[in-house]
Amino acid sequence: MFIGEYSYSIDEKKRLGIPANFANFLETGGVITRGLDSCLFLYSNDEWEKLARKLSEMPLSRADARGFSRIMLSGAMEVEFDNLGRILVPDYLKNYAGLKKK
Repeated sequence: MFIGEYSYSIDEKKRLGIPANFANFLETGGVITRGLDSCLFLYSNDEWEKLARKLSEMPLSRADARGFSRIMLSGAMEVEFDNLGRILVPDYLKNYAGLKKK
């Protein structure tokens, strides 16, 4: 789990820096997706696999379970880090979270 509060800017190419102390958990990239309360969630590949498995086990008969799975899975995008430790944040996720330059 990532903890703490950090301030970063999104550059003109929609790249966002990720704190260096998270790099060990994200060596092979990760998955960014819509979160709760207009936030974005970033998962390591291993943690994303665990979450996706749990989501697939939720009862399809429940509308709230289907809705939550839809939000998490449909908004997900795999990310890789550039040589400066930045990821690309797609427009649809920037808009969802209301992100501007800062």
